[in-house]
Amino acid sequence: MSFEIFVFYVFAAVLVGAAVAVVTVRNPVHAALFLVLAFFTAADLWLMLRAEFLAIALVLVYVGAVMVLFLFVVMMLDINIDRLREGFWRNLPVAALVGLVMLVEMVLVIGGRSTGLSGVPVPPDPGAGYSNTKELGRMLYTDYVYPFELAAVVLLVAIVAAIALTMRRRKDTKYQDPAKQVVVKRSERVRLVSMPAEKQD
Repeated sequence: MSFEIFVFYVFAAVLVGAAVAVVTVRNPVHAALFLVLAFFTAADLWLMLRAEFLAIALVLVYVGAVMVLFLFVVMMLDINIDRLREGFWRNLPVAALVGLVMLVEMVLVIGGRSTGLSGVPVPPDPGAGYSNTKELGRMLYTDYVYPFELAAVVLLVAIVAAIALTMRRRKDTKYQDPAKQVVVKRSERVRLVSMPAEKQD
């Protein structure tokens, strides 16, 4: 067994253990931290597969943004853990069936070379001067430029729709007009009141 295969099995074992811990630990903060460990280990596996851009994107997007937001939400909200775990045993058979189907699919994909079920050949080693990020950018902006632009338009429409849904006018909400704040005069906002001095007994 080569050192690369050994490191792969170590990372795979850590990834599986962290994924199991995400759904089995009782504390949601600990589950989120185990999910961060799973993301980092998956990024290591991406690096071993020479997919540097996907590994960095996984760390930056999921660990750097999504998991931090999730941790803030978990720590700020008062979550009833017992109520969340009420349907765990009730949904366990369906979850076990879905996990079994996914396991069979992965075995068929991984063992497809020996069983003849996989038609995708393993690509050769591109060499030391190959840039995964450069090749991905070239494919996105040449071969897949129209699907890429379509996805960008769909995301832009989703962002505008989310802003439009949250920016509704409410009667009890006070709004400020920056144009009126800029042109304000002291005589319009400050009123001097002359009051007689009070005498103390």
